[in-house]
Amino acid sequence: MKVLIAYFSASGNTAKMSEIISQTMSDKGAETELFDVAPKKERDKFSLEGYDAVVFGFPVYANRAPRVMREWLAELDGKGKKCSTFFTYGGVEVHPAHRSTREILESRQFKLVSSAEFLARHTFNIAGWEAVEERPDNSDIQVARDYAARTLERFQEVDPPVPPEFPAGKDYETLDQTEKGMKQAIQQFPSRQGEDCSMCMECEEQCPTDAITAEGGEADTDKCILCLRCVYVCPDQVLSISDMAPLFQAVMQRNNETKESLSKKESRSYF
Repeated sequence: MKVLIAYFSASGNTAKMSEIISQTMSDKGAETELFDVAPKKERDKFSLEGYDAVVFGFPVYANRAPRVMREWLAELDGKGKKCSTFFTYGGVEVHPAHRSTREILESRQFKLVSSAEFLARHTFNIAGWEAVEERPDNSDIQVARDYAARTLERFQEVDPPVPPEFPAGKDYETLDQTEKGMKQAIQQFPSRQGEDCSMCMECEEQCPTDAITAEGGEADTDKCILCLRCVYVCPDQVLSISDMAPLFQAVMQRNNETKESLSKKESRSYF
């Protein structure tokens, strides 16, 4: 069986879990291939031709897969192909990421057989957050391995059962407003702030939404989705974003959470 693992990763969390899932499935006899769909130029090359099943892996942004990924999925043709999803998140909230993504995939004629969520350090930790800083740990990795093994079994079944309905979470209109509010709360989007760099072009080439150019050195606030991929991949480490610690405190208070309560959460899978 040939399985494609298509993932979006800004900070490296989703990439790491994708590699673990890929290796586990390979150890079980599957032929796997990893495909990073974050850069736009890579998405333009994407094809499901020749694969028996596909795993989609995304981080959770405002309780859903990133908008750019939701819009991309809505253009695919599943042709009845079996698929699975998994999400990495910084412990704050995860639902309705599973439900929202399932709705898109099933509308595009994919057959979802499983899903999972894994705790991983928050993307914004690079800008002052302190959310599950030591995750993923061995417990999360074990959940990922078990998820991969069981998902492969589902892929190999002729007519596998589908997971039960996922929790609804917040309504989509509210989450749309959350996305807008978060962007409005950021004082400085990714920027070089006048610093010199080697012009390696990584920030420009790796941006999922063409929001930044190496020459300009500043993210377009309309296009930027705050994934911070440009900040993480910059080899010169000259890109930065404003201190987001106050936003972290506000989110913790709004959700009645603490660093300790986040750290007690566990990864899980759905079958």
